[in-house]
Amino acid sequence: MSDFDQVRLVDVSRHFGRRRAVSHVSLSARSGEIVGLLGPNGAGKSTLIGVLATLVAPTSGGVYYGDGSRGADAALRKRIGLLAHEPHLYPELSARQNLTFFAELYGVKARETVDRALDAAGLGDRGEDEVSGFSRGMRQRLALERALLHRPRLVLLDEPFTGLDDRSVGVVTDRLRRLAADGAIVWLATHDLDLADGLVTHVALMRDGRMLVNEPAAPGLRARYRALIGSA
Repeated sequence: MSDFDQVRLVDVSRHFGRRRAVSHVSLSARSGEIVGLLGPNGAGKSTLIGVLATLVAPTSGGVYYGDGSRGADAALRKRIGLLAHEPHLYPELSARQNLTFFAELYGVKARETVDRALDAAGLGDRGEDEVSGFSRGMRQRLALERALLHRPRLVLLDEPFTGLDDRSVGVVTDRLRRLAADGAIVWLATHDLDLADGLVTHVALMRDGRMLVNEPAAPGLRARYRALIGSA
């Protein structure tokens, strides 16, 4: 089966030579949850996102999608959507052309899927414009919809709020809440504690590749972070 309603990391480590990017991390999430991966630079957040996306193989430990461990097969990857640091858009193409290209790669009906994606990104009236003329926020919103064209169960986002204006932040946070409400499993790596507070339903706080906190989200995230990590 290609679908699943939970993802579990069990004692996962990832080493790059002598550097331990992730060390003995265990963490799980179910449909409807938004997990906030928090921590300073070098904490291992991006590596963990890569492991979940099947782009980085664990050195040890296991990743379980649903009831069993899964390899990086095509059926599994069709259920995963990834928004990395770079938007991975073609600037010389229009917004519609970008989405159409990726929709065809995913094997979904391009016309109706792309129309919905443009509307969800708040770009319904800019579909024919080249992406090269878009602001950072517009590109990020378009890139998010690009990652969601195939309606993935697992949505992975690495610093999605970087450089966004207030309007784009609002569009993205609302979209993430709707995804979770519709049954997606969302993992979000971010430095922005103010945005994470009130958005994430579970907090995973990392430092130096290790998990310091693994608990349900609660008010006062910044104070909790400061007590464990330092000023933020």
